[in-house]
Amino acid sequence: MPAENTVPTQPHNKPAPNSDAPLVPPTKAPNAPPYAGHWYSLPGQQIPPTESARPAIAPTLPIPGRGHPRTARDRVRRRKVRREMGAPDDWAWVIIAAALLGTTVLMSMIVFFLLQTTRSSSSTVATAGPPIEPTSVIYGPGGILAGTASGDSSGGMLGNGESMVIKPWDGKERFTVLVMGLDRRPGEFGASMRTDTIILISLDPRTNHVGILSIPRDLFVDIPGYGLQRINTAYGSGELEGPGGGPRLAMQTVQYNFGIRVNEYVVVDFNAFIKLIDLIGGVNIEVPYDIYDPLYPDMNYGYDPFSISAGWHLMDGATALKYARSRHSSDDIDRSRRQQQVIFAIRDKVLAYDMIPKLAVQAPQIWAELKEGIETGLTLEQILQLAWWVKDIPAENYTNAVLGWEYVIPWNYEGMDILIPDRNKIGPLMVEVFGPDYNQ
Repeated sequence: MPAENTVPTQPHNKPAPNSDAPLVPPTKAPNAPPYAGHWYSLPGQQIPPTESARPAIAPTLPIPGRGHPRTARDRVRRRKVRREMGAPDDWAWVIIAAALLGTTVLMSMIVFFLLQTTRSSSSTVATAGPPIEPTSVIYGPGGILAGTASGDSSGGMLGNGESMVIKPWDGKERFTVLVMGLDRRPGEFGASMRTDTIILISLDPRTNHVGILSIPRDLFVDIPGYGLQRINTAYGSGELEGPGGGPRLAMQTVQYNFGIRVNEYVVVDFNAFIKLIDLIGGVNIEVPYDIYDPLYPDMNYGYDPFSISAGWHLMDGATALKYARSRHSSDDIDRSRRQQQVIFAIRDKVLAYDMIPKLAVQAPQIWAELKEGIETGLTLEQILQLAWWVKDIPAENYTNAVLGWEYVIPWNYEGMDILIPDRNKIGPLMVEVFGPDYNQ
């Protein structure tokens, strides 16, 4: 027989298979205590006494959703039973739930701020421009060489409003010319092209000194009216404005960014360069290392592989051009040094054979042959005057330099490989090459 407190149960009234009869919930025995079969009636648990064995207590309101009243004593008994079974109390679940919620919220906030920081950093990297300083760092108000070479910042190295004014040479004071090699092939017309060779040459009659500075074509500077661009685009941009605009904008760009007055310009294309060197019988150049350039471009946008061994070579015009232009086995800085080698080789050849008087006599015919590939604001008379003066300057009075890697910061900007000028170093370099009063 079942024990006295055993509660008989009835089977669920289930409908027959495929029957449309509604499900009938299971029923408890008529005398079963209200807690029998409840969710916390675990196997082996002592069943609370029946209602008839309990003292009369005041009725309690039913708990919503539970279907039976619960007194304070019931809740205490419930917690006691849960403790005996090792289950946590209701308040413990609340604390655990609150802790989990707080942890989730905290982790979500951390992830959110990390994502925001990452997006902000990515946006900065993608949109920020190169770390280029304003031109005034060299010669503007407050610049390291502003006003004069001593650092007077009253009005900039060239004075107020002077940086855009191109003044012609008066024949007596310092003369500075911007020499540019134009990337123009035979059969091409127009001048809106890039200048891949940029050399600044300054002659000072007072000190009998010549300064030469090669400027890399990828130097990223402020082109007046066009913003930050590679310096070799200045000429082409100016040409699009109208005839004469190219040389003027190129001179203004150099004058504006380097703080030295530029009086004139000379633009030479490939053909004129070749003819000039052939005219003097070639040049002797010592090649410092073997060069092999299988991708050297020919005159028709194809390839004309170029190679030359280390040592002394007598180069004709075509070979000298290749030597001065080749860069696939080196870089633009090294190419600039080779271009200066060619310039000094021309000077040495002309002076060694005392060619100046002879060339002066033939000047009109020579000029007629070369002028198609040379553009300049100088007259033939001025060119002869300069040549006659330069021939008496001794070699030790020449100072030449290349704006090399120690004066620039390589940078990739919007897919372009550019060179950012380190302006704190360029100022002293200008003094070294051109003299302390180069800005006068």
